[in-house]
Amino acid sequence: MRITTSVLGAAMAASLICSPAFADELTGTLKKIKESGVVTLGHRDSSIPFSYYGSNPQQPEGYSHDLQLKVVEELKKELNLPELKVRYNLITSQTRIPLVQNGTVDFECGSTTNNVERQRQVDFSVGIFEVGTRLLTRTSSPIKDFPDLKGKNVVTTAGTTSERLLKIMNAEKKMGMNVISAKDHGEAFLMLESNRAVAFMMDDALLAGEMAKAKKPADWHIVGEPQSFEIYGCMMRKGDADFKRVVDKAISDTFASGEINDIYNKWFQQPVPPKGLNLNFPMSEQLKKLIANPTDKSAEQI
Repeated sequence: MRITTSVLGAAMAASLICSPAFADELTGTLKKIKESGVVTLGHRDSSIPFSYYGSNPQQPEGYSHDLQLKVVEELKKELNLPELKVRYNLITSQTRIPLVQNGTVDFECGSTTNNVERQRQVDFSVGIFEVGTRLLTRTSSPIKDFPDLKGKNVVTTAGTTSERLLKIMNAEKKMGMNVISAKDHGEAFLMLESNRAVAFMMDDALLAGEMAKAKKPADWHIVGEPQSFEIYGCMMRKGDADFKRVVDKAISDTFASGEINDIYNKWFQQPVPPKGLNLNFPMSEQLKKLIANPTDKSAEQI
């Protein structure tokens, strides 16, 4: 009987040592979170309805943030940390990559496009959304598509793929546009609303968010042939395979369970804070395909 007990004890010890959640075996971000008992989430303040301040000026919310909290729940299970604390860190289009790289935030879920250029700097989760880059203009405006922007003031958000695409288009097609780079989506829409620009180029879902919060949403519409289709992903430090596995599992499980449909409807087809306006943005066929077959590739790689 003593021999059996001794063997069982040794087996239990061996299983603990081999466990991926055992503290001495953890590396990278998982080890950092386990040892500190804190996970730091990077979030936006105005990427409606993905990650923004809505009901509470100190608490982010949104579609991407709901998925971010699914990752937190998975981390609690993976690391056996039911009391894992969450710390929030505000980021912008310009600071999001450096703050992930230097460890200020552990991961970011917002409205960040997964593209080949960024993959050289950070890793991405499986895709969480797919968008097309289009234009927001007044319904009374003669601007209906990108060729109509020749010689005009056009606003976009600094540090985004839309900014890069606009500048390439301007140079290659000699359109003579004045490309204005705003610090965030809210400032970009303000420039459009105050007639300092005739159009705002950005991801269609984000444009729908800005339109919904306008004083008179009916005065605005989204137009133009998409200049790119882009997949959003959650960013994390490069080369941290164990942490990426946890993030991907949390998102993929949310997709597979069908819970993603409730999350989508909550943010895109029902009134959202702070004004209770409805984006009325049905799920695209591209997003349905992404949910059915999650991938961490960018749209340009698919």
